[in-house]
Amino acid sequence: MGTLSASLNIAVSSMLAEQGAVATTTNNIANANTPGYSRQVANLEEAGVLHVGQLTFGTGVRLASVSSLRDSVLDLRVNQETQQQGQLQGFLQAGNQLQVLFNEASSTGLQSPLSAFFNSFSQLSASPSNLTARQNVITSAQNLASAFNQTSNNLSTLRQNTDVAVQQSVSQINSFIAQIATANQQVQAASFSGQNPGPFVDQRQQLMSQLSNYIGFSEIDAGDGTLTLTAANGSALVAGGLSFALTTQTNPSTNCQDIYSNGLDITSQITGGQLAGQIQIRDQEIPSLQTSLDALAYNLESTVNTQHKAGFDLNGDAGANLFTPLTQQQGAAANISVTITDPAKIAASGTAGTGNAGDNTNANALLALQNQNIVDEQSPLGFYSNLVFRIGNDVSTAQTNETAGTQVLQQLQNLQGGASNVGINEEAANLVRFQNAYESSAQVVSVINSLLQTTINMVS
Repeated sequence: MGTLSASLNIAVSSMLAEQGAVATTTNNIANANTPGYSRQVANLEEAGVLHVGQLTFGTGVRLASVSSLRDSVLDLRVNQETQQQGQLQGFLQAGNQLQVLFNEASSTGLQSPLSAFFNSFSQLSASPSNLTARQNVITSAQNLASAFNQTSNNLSTLRQNTDVAVQQSVSQINSFIAQIATANQQVQAASFSGQNPGPFVDQRQQLMSQLSNYIGFSEIDAGDGTLTLTAANGSALVAGGLSFALTTQTNPSTNCQDIYSNGLDITSQITGGQLAGQIQIRDQEIPSLQTSLDALAYNLESTVNTQHKAGFDLNGDAGANLFTPLTQQQGAAANISVTITDPAKIAASGTAGTGNAGDNTNANALLALQNQNIVDEQSPLGFYSNLVFRIGNDVSTAQTNETAGTQVLQQLQNLQGGASNVGINEEAANLVRFQNAYESSAQVVSVINSLLQTTINMVS
């Protein structure tokens, strides 16, 4: 009776263990298409042995645990690559709009009005007394000033929009780190209670992957099932079940939002993620372009005004300023304007007095300015062409890196999937294997039950 009872216990324990394995396999199949789900494995182990005299008997099998299959190194690499991709994407979102502002092919840049401005002096030189040619100089100057104004305003608007995007990214980051802190608590609680923390680890990894798209961070295993996440400057974002929200504060010198972590300004230290790319565009790319645009407008206004005042108008009077004088380079592109409205005031002549209507000396001198190094030792069109090239090169480089990074990220995600994803064929095979084991154990129970009944009948 004792041996039969022991055998019955072994068979029952087997049925329970295989039942747990079937349940685990069933859960895997159900979540085969669930994003972020990691395949779970039923870990079966031999139960303790029983010593009777010199004999040792097994006591069956038990379901020791259910664990999720994850490769922590691959998870880390995926997060790191996602951070780099996020930064490039954040840069390109505004960078592509910058290219539109300076798209010469669609005549939205300054090259066309710049060329038209200097061409108007060529036409004036051919007919210096022609009022239509003189009016054309004024009109082309007004068009050029308007193009400077519009481009400068567009840059300011794009910077403001990018600043709004920065604030939205900070809001998303705060939402994710709060959820990661909650997942940390759930992982820790499950681990301490002996339960499988896998589902909570999956949830946390999904959240961290999403966070990686917004900001670069480092992760430290706290040793208790939780992770500590820190920003680039080392300030904590998540520690155990606590999250430390980022805040924003207006910088009075730029009128843009600076990013603070635990009271420290970390704006210039943020790396990785869309937030870093947005800050790069907002605080570096756009201000640099604005400074260059202001330099071109300021030096053009100053040089043209100086040369224009060196000539004489249709009435024989000394030339006046063609553009309204600018007091400083900063803001020049936004404020440049034309001051002359009377075509007769255009100083095409190089000689004083009346009767110089056919003199085109100063018109030629004004035309010659297009080939003189008046801005950073470059001609106006040369300086502007280099500015456009710089924009195109920065955006092109980012696009190339983003394309290459996408391929690297896809490969890492494939490797990650190979370690964690559910294989339907494999799970189907496991299901059959566990089912057969369960049915065999059930058959053993039936046999032992029959033997017990026979034994009882014999005794009675």
